[in-house]
Amino acid sequence: MASAATAPPPPASLKRIVAASLIGTTIEWYDFFLYGSAAALVFNKLFFPGSDPLVGTLLSFLTYAVGFAARPLGALVFGHFGDRLGRKKLLVLSLLLMGGATFAIGLLPTHATIGAAAPVLLTVLRLVQGFALGGEWGGAVLLVSEHGDAKRRGFWASWPQTGAPAGQLLATGVLSLLTATLSDAAFVSWGWRIPFLLSGVLVIVGLWIRLSVDESPVFKQALAQAQARRAEQPADVEKLPLVSVLRHHWRDVLVAMGARMAENISYYVITAFILVYATTSAGVSKQTALNAVLIASAVHFAVIPAWGALSDRVGRRPVYLLGAAGIGLWMFPFFSLIDTGGFGNMVLAVTVGLVLHGAMYAPQAAFFSEMFATRMRYSGASIGAQFASVAAGAPAPLIATALLSDYGSSTPISLYVIGAVVVTLIAVGVAKETRHRDLTDVDPSAAELPTTAPAVDARTA
Repeated sequence: MASAATAPPPPASLKRIVAASLIGTTIEWYDFFLYGSAAALVFNKLFFPGSDPLVGTLLSFLTYAVGFAARPLGALVFGHFGDRLGRKKLLVLSLLLMGGATFAIGLLPTHATIGAAAPVLLTVLRLVQGFALGGEWGGAVLLVSEHGDAKRRGFWASWPQTGAPAGQLLATGVLSLLTATLSDAAFVSWGWRIPFLLSGVLVIVGLWIRLSVDESPVFKQALAQAQARRAEQPADVEKLPLVSVLRHHWRDVLVAMGARMAENISYYVITAFILVYATTSAGVSKQTALNAVLIASAVHFAVIPAWGALSDRVGRRPVYLLGAAGIGLWMFPFFSLIDTGGFGNMVLAVTVGLVLHGAMYAPQAAFFSEMFATRMRYSGASIGAQFASVAAGAPAPLIATALLSDYGSSTPISLYVIGAVVVTLIAVGVAKETRHRDLTDVDPSAAELPTTAPAVDARTA
């Protein structure tokens, strides 16, 4: 039985905690996705002029991928201090870093003004974005997972995951509105800056809400236990969270990385690369492509909590495997529907793809949280999720664009996604089911400090 210190908060308090995590992740993803959409639509003209349009897009997506390269570093730094100092403090810092970098992009001079320094500065700000996002995800999902009860953890922890489609919805919606109301010349000249500058307002709102919630009770209990052990045994030194993760949870880290491959690659092909493919190969306007992603993102937002609730009933693995297999089967129909050039077919293609993606993304928060002991959970979940993004989401639009440039066909792109699906099916297939694990029963001392009694395996507690 959970102690009073770790008993689930009342429903009103839990909803406030979920809201704080959700609005924070929404803002973070808004900032991150805004860059991806701008990279596909205007950054090739503003920061890489003089190139062939597709080459300019490749260079633009290269700076996009740089943000992913910084995410593992963010995972390491934020995970370390999040496991030592708490989830809440680091979440506030990540929001400030992401919002500040995004606002600065809105003020950035272009290549026409300062020459080669423009793409350099753009890359630096993208690195800050990636660093912040690398620390955001783990803290946001853990804050909810560690407050909620085990029976509905999949449902409640899936709400921060809806921050991704909500951010995509917000970013795409703002861009769609601007492209619909401004001429192409006005949008390229100054209109593209507006969504980036709006981030400053969103960050103020997010900070106000995020500062109002309390630290995770599970973390506070684990921290108190660690302090008590140090008082009783001053000679014992608590290992760094990263060292403990790599020593005791390296299999779980590999499972998390493998699970992310299909989820991450398919998402960026469906939402970012599609803006390139639809406008260059299918002859669809930017406005049409943006509207299709906008509608599909709204459906994506709605289905994620439903998939999370289903994972509470049947398990994390079955739902995850269903989504991965579905994405693999959908890729060829996905591109065939887009090739027709019809708006309805495009909406159908993207919507079904994101619904299937949601089956992987929804249980991911609870699944990864349940793999690790409390005092190394932020590090473990973040490392598993963000290190995979370097090989998955980071190069996905770049690889897809290069394949399209080399072969002039969507077939290699579909095979690329299907290859990632195979990796995910294997990783999740060999993983253990985690939905019955109680986070308050995981003894952090068992995996970190020597003891004369047999150690409890934190992975099977």
